[in-house]
Amino acid sequence: MKTPHSRRQFLTTSTAAIAMPQLLLANKTPKQVIIGEGEHQYEVQHGFAQLPAKYTWQTTHNVAVDAEGLLYVIHEGRQNLKDHPSIFVFDQKGKFIRAFGNQFQGGGHGIEVRTEGKEQFLYVCAYQNVKAFAKLTLKGEKVWEKYAPMDSGVYRKDEDTKRIKRWGRDAFMPTNFAFLNDGGFLLADGYGSFYVHRYDKAGNWVSKFGGPGKGEGKFATPHGIWIDRRPGREERVVVCDRAHHTLQYLTLDGKYLETLSGYGLPANLDSHKNLLLVPELHARVTLLGDNNKVVARLGDNVEGVVKQKKVNRGKPETWVAGKFVHPHDACFDNDGNIIVAEWVATGRVSRLKKVS
Repeated sequence: MKTPHSRRQFLTTSTAAIAMPQLLLANKTPKQVIIGEGEHQYEVQHGFAQLPAKYTWQTTHNVAVDAEGLLYVIHEGRQNLKDHPSIFVFDQKGKFIRAFGNQFQGGGHGIEVRTEGKEQFLYVCAYQNVKAFAKLTLKGEKVWEKYAPMDSGVYRKDEDTKRIKRWGRDAFMPTNFAFLNDGGFLLADGYGSFYVHRYDKAGNWVSKFGGPGKGEGKFATPHGIWIDRRPGREERVVVCDRAHHTLQYLTLDGKYLETLSGYGLPANLDSHKNLLLVPELHARVTLLGDNNKVVARLGDNVEGVVKQKKVNRGKPETWVAGKFVHPHDACFDNDGNIIVAEWVATGRVSRLKKVS
């Protein structure tokens, strides 16, 4: 992205075919559905990214935007569909451009765009039966692909070689990245060991912090990770401690600083100018402003999804226009609009177009 404050580009080094009429209607939003208030108002555009008929969504997971404004969407995919891509690229109007990433089918999860020198790269991680993370070109060519960091001492024997779906604290199930100023990065093993691993710019394992526990530097599903570089703040690591419904702030070395509570399964993070963006699986997207005060709760449907359980992730006919089901990731585009990917069986990518 053009802004240096976005995770999506930090400038340093199942269900039947989508052509089914009822699904298209469920994803279509009436014109000019506006959510938010004050200076944080957005027009909701559900179903913004549309796939051609030969492809289908299989639970959308994460999104990223490059410097030219192209949108990259990764879905989990199914292991038995090896000839189906897991990554799709769209233009700024949601028109399909290209697809790739068959190797991540069955585990597609995290995706980021990073500029290194004069080039941009995709960083991708996959869990389930894939258990890998990789660096790709924007066209999908592999730069490198890596597996469980056995030097960390936390994984079961052969975890780096056996592509078997297995859960546990000695399993490797990576979820998301955060980028460091020295060219290295942090990788959250959000579904596996619950550790955050630090790598150098060549992708070599350096160290770890975190691990399972009840908070204050320990985690229960550290699903999302981000480095907060908003203006006027000292750089800090922020971890979405999802099962604890909190955000934890730590130093770059992993020393615990503080906990922010009041979230519903926070899944990931992004920032733009002074705003911190927090998609929550419990049916809303939260914006934090200066001093991390909540300035907007967007598409809030906690009542319908969580409390009354009237909304079903596998039944688009229960979804409400202008409200979310399960936001799994969100990012700002280059103009301050917000792209949201939801953890729903048919897949859904929405754009919140800034109108205020």
